[in-house]
Amino acid sequence: MKKTDIASFYTRLQEANPEPRTELCYASPFQLLIAVILSAQATDVGVNKATARLFPAAPDAAAMLALGVEGLSAYINSIGLYRSKAKHIISTCRILLEQHDGEVPRRREALEALPGVGRKTASVVLNTAFGQPTIAVDTHIFRVSNRTGLAPGKTVLEVEKKLLRVTPPVFRLNAHHWLILHGRYVCKARRPSCTTCRVVDLCAWPDKTA
Repeated sequence: MKKTDIASFYTRLQEANPEPRTELCYASPFQLLIAVILSAQATDVGVNKATARLFPAAPDAAAMLALGVEGLSAYINSIGLYRSKAKHIISTCRILLEQHDGEVPRRREALEALPGVGRKTASVVLNTAFGQPTIAVDTHIFRVSNRTGLAPGKTVLEVEKKLLRVTPPVFRLNAHHWLILHGRYVCKARRPSCTTCRVVDLCAWPDKTA
């Protein structure tokens, strides 16, 4: 995609959604971290249903650690891979309390050192909770980046690096949300809504739906 087209691409997404937000429900950086860990291979809707019960009972690291793996599992057993996620979350809570005074660290290295936290999860927390201009690449953003020609790449990391390079600084803070929402609701995997897409004329995908 040409540089001028990239600016138009983001401008149109911005016009449609000036203040994009994550669809995960949370009230603190800690709750966002837990929600993002739970969202791996799960829907935001499913995670929100579980955390609506979990967060009032365990709003912070200390309270969640007190639940233990079995206690936490009872709240999140509707989510895929809940047993392993419960173990990771309890271990993460222990580390947060022992090493970070119960607070979520603002450094990527410290975040990625937490159990169950990879590069994508760290990027989401850094961007959404702390306002850092990172772009987390999930399956939706990977698809949109390759399909449109915005930032094609064979790996998630390659796409992330290209997105950070080609995305104008003025759009970088919200790029993650615009792209993920576009991939979730418009540029869908099986049946993309090309006829209602705001950026269809900028898209390089040859198999647009009629």
